[in-house]
Amino acid sequence: MSDPVADIRRYVRDRADDLLRELVEWVAVPSVSATGEGFPAATEYAVALMRDCGLTPTVVPTGGRPAVVGHAPGSAAGPHVLVYGHYDVQPAGPPAEWHSPPFTATVRDGRLYGRGTADNKGQHLAHLIALRTLRELRGGLPCPVTVLLDGEEEVGSPHLPDVVDHLRAADADLVLWSDGPVHDNGQASLVLGVRGIITFELRATGPAYPLHSGNWGGVAPNPAWELVHLLATMRTPDGRITVDGFADDVVPLSAGEAAALAALPVDVPAVLAGVGLRGLDEPASLGYYERLARPTLTINSLSCEDGGEHRTVVPSVAVARCDVRLVGDQNAAAVADALRRHVATHAPHVEFVMPRPGMQPSRTLPETRYTAAVLSGATVGLGERPVLVPALGGSLPLYVFTDLLGLPCYGVPFANPDEANHAPNENLEIDRFLRGIVAAAAILTTLADAS
Repeated sequence: MSDPVADIRRYVRDRADDLLRELVEWVAVPSVSATGEGFPAATEYAVALMRDCGLTPTVVPTGGRPAVVGHAPGSAAGPHVLVYGHYDVQPAGPPAEWHSPPFTATVRDGRLYGRGTADNKGQHLAHLIALRTLRELRGGLPCPVTVLLDGEEEVGSPHLPDVVDHLRAADADLVLWSDGPVHDNGQASLVLGVRGIITFELRATGPAYPLHSGNWGGVAPNPAWELVHLLATMRTPDGRITVDGFADDVVPLSAGEAAALAALPVDVPAVLAGVGLRGLDEPASLGYYERLARPTLTINSLSCEDGGEHRTVVPSVAVARCDVRLVGDQNAAAVADALRRHVATHAPHVEFVMPRPGMQPSRTLPETRYTAAVLSGATVGLGERPVLVPALGGSLPLYVFTDLLGLPCYGVPFANPDEANHAPNENLEIDRFLRGIVAAAAILTTLADAS
């Protein structure tokens, strides 16, 4: 069988050292959105990258770190593809935990180590290099392409909706993105959705200061117990969330989604043993991946803010920090209102605090028009057929595309499962970076051919 991207594969193989050097240089530019480290130089570098890869770039101001949008014309025969990535990175974290400086990309054992190697500079750079390669080898692109590099993904993309009008003018037909790792078993993935997220705190107050538990236990109301009782009203032991209005907008899985979930490979006992678990959470009847397609309510921490060491006291303040993962057509604001009403009804003296707005979920059905072409192109470019993942357990701001722009959204991650994103020693397997370039080009080519 002929290889439709054989020329691109050869090009990438022959220039592998030079292409890797481009990633090393990009990682050396800090771009920490949480602190501002490296800005605005990182924005200027992203503009230069786009220009070097044949796009006409524009810096789009937002209420925070700017977005960079670039456009390249292509054959009108293909659909207009919007490629999403982010050029901001997480803070480096404790320097002593890195085996090499976080912003000096270092090659060890077939991997490139450094902050942003996998999340997300290596992955969006693969798309940019693919565009340049197509232009050099074939004289142009098989379809029009717009690239959006978000400057705030690592802080929740709070201002990404500010860019919507600019994107709407591009009149794209679908979105491609590459972020996060491939499947846990190392197999390539095609991801069709992500869960949304809400984070919130419950704060209960008691006495003006901590009281001796012998003198005051049973006399002074304990704010920690108030939180425990409140949390117990939100979820039953068998896993059912009992907040009125919480799941009103959850929609059933489509036939394609259900089939894709059932086909995902997983060794449940091995997964559980790997993280020291004895069994799955309730309800016991759910399959492993079916759980990641449902909304959740998670207690992240319970604490009494009375200063460090354990003491036999009735605490003055108790805090529960929680998150909710949203699916399907759930709306973050509506779910937050349902939680707020529940707290007001069951524990009116407990304060409900949302430190930041929630992020909506995003959903693209397997039955959508472009799924087969993206899957076919990824298979050709990566040299393996990706597994179809209806939704990741985590969250990305893809709702901006699916909900605000009405576009189907397809994720083809290029990073290894142990990329250590957000952690010290973040890394990207060099072979996956190089194959990602070929895959990005193959997907565009296949989309054009299938139109």
